[in-house]
Amino acid sequence: MFVNFVKFPQIKDGKDAEFRQWFTDANRAYASHPGFIRRVLLQPREAGGNYAALVEHESYETFMAMHTSETQAGLRKLVQPLLDGDPRPVFYDVVTD
Repeated sequence: MFVNFVKFPQIKDGKDAEFRQWFTDANRAYASHPGFIRRVLLQPREAGGNYAALVEHESYETFMAMHTSETQAGLRKLVQPLLDGDPRPVFYDVVTD
């Protein structure tokens, strides 16, 4: 299994609800891609922190097929105006479960 951990930048003022809706909508769109397992939004327990996401895929290859798809390109255009910067991804391979 392949995991992508994404650290989101600060959400622009007044855009939190719109960002959460985008995340939900994006999950629906990504769910149709082969190899997609799940994607969850994480909220920091401490005030002032930024959201993060955990994305699980069957493999790096299935993730990259989704990540380079037209679906991803369209969703990225929708989220950019809500963010103050770019998301920072980190990639992992699962070695034990």
